Amino acid sequence: MLAGAAAPAPSAAKPAYPAHPIQTTIKTVTLQALDDPRPSLAKRSVYFDFDSFLIHDSERPLIEAHAKYLASNRTSKGRIEGNSDERGSWEYNLALGQKRVHAVLASLRLIGAPVGEMEAISFGEEKPADPGHDEAARARNRRADLIYVSR
Repeated sequence: MLAGAAAPAPSAAKPAYPAHPIQTTIKTVTLQALDDPRPSLAKRSVYFDFDSFLIHDSERPLIEAHAKYLASNRTSKGRIEGNSDERGSWEYNLALGQKRVHAVLASLRLIGAPVGEMEAISFGEEKPADPGHDEAARARNRRADLIYVSR
């Protein structure tokens, strides 16, 4: 500011919001059980220990939720994909993935799910969820995935 110059007059402040109200419409959307990311049906991978196809007690709620869904939605079709980490021979990992699939299928069947429309397939080490080679990555790859193809 120059010496002797007058200070500028304050300008009128603009309102932070428009003067007219904004109208919005909120829609209620109903999600199918399999599309809702919150419940246990959103989780679709059963994890296993190294060199094992035994299902942990911690995985039971996931299997029970899918068994109940399959029992109440008898037209649902899908597959269970068995996977392993990269350790072991190709043949061994393929067989281990298949044993994991059959463990999940047997558990679903015992709870009352009609699994006749579920395809069983093993990918062995060919379809890793995590491409890493540390123990955390291997743990994420030792799994059986429940895939729904029709609802």
